[in-house]
Amino acid sequence: MAKKTKVPVPKKPLKTRLWNQRYLFLLMLPGVIWVLVICYAPMTGLYMAFTNYKPSQNGYFHDLLGAEFVGFQWFEYFFSQSFGMIMRNTLMTSFLTLLFSFPAPIILAVLLNEVKSVRIKKFVQTASYLPYFISWVIAANIFMTFLARGGIINDILVGLHLVKERVAFFQHGPYFWWIIAIANTWKGIGYNAIVYLSAISGIDQQLYEAAEVDGANRVMRIWHITLPTLRPTISILLILAIGGILSTGFEQQLLMGNNAILDYSDVLDTYAYRMGLKGGMYSFGTAVGLFKSVVSFILVITANRITAKLNDSALF
Repeated sequence: MAKKTKVPVPKKPLKTRLWNQRYLFLLMLPGVIWVLVICYAPMTGLYMAFTNYKPSQNGYFHDLLGAEFVGFQWFEYFFSQSFGMIMRNTLMTSFLTLLFSFPAPIILAVLLNEVKSVRIKKFVQTASYLPYFISWVIAANIFMTFLARGGIINDILVGLHLVKERVAFFQHGPYFWWIIAIANTWKGIGYNAIVYLSAISGIDQQLYEAAEVDGANRVMRIWHITLPTLRPTISILLILAIGGILSTGFEQQLLMGNNAILDYSDVLDTYAYRMGLKGGMYSFGTAVGLFKSVVSFILVITANRITAKLNDSALF
């Protein structure tokens, strides 16, 4: 039997294809315009990091294009000033946040999946999800009230005789890293757990039934079925978490920090805000922000390649 040969179909010219799909492009046009205006147009301000920008009454673009070009001067200034302290605070806060906030939603989702009572499951899921909708202004006030000298945490510690004197949590710098990590975990655990619960809901229930018939208990079913199935989701979220490791937050540090612990609370975002906007060093603040973006991009690419080689669950 003779093999059938495929006859190549001639490709239509680009103009013809564009004209035939003109209505689809028209529907796409508002989204493209929105992305260009909101996402790409502001990126022209990155040029400010390489100039000595000084605002005047002549307009933003006039001042930007007319500013003195200084190259990497602001980056060198950043590396020679508070770079070590700022990076230490940023990395320590990010590491502790990642240490708590990444496994916590996985554990919560797995435990909720094992709960048989629908009412209890819905109550716990709603209660853990509510903090996500609370603004950092309110959340910071809650933590500052609970951790104050006269707060409930000190009452418990003194009542259980764990400490002799009340602890001023917001006056000790190293405590601040742990407070931010716990606050970030508390605020995002419910939202991230929903992602894992959605992935768990897609697991074929026949796998659990077959494992139960073979004598597997709950722990074995979780270890051999649930967690391996969640591996792609965990890998993707881990890549995103590593990419945002320098974005430890802005509102929480700004609201809960104070001058007494500034050497521990000041991170890249707050430092860029304090020096760039409040201090009037716009080019310097832009340079700090650009440095963070470039490092975050490199981290995402690196984490994605490592994940792709390990378990073929890359983000792109």
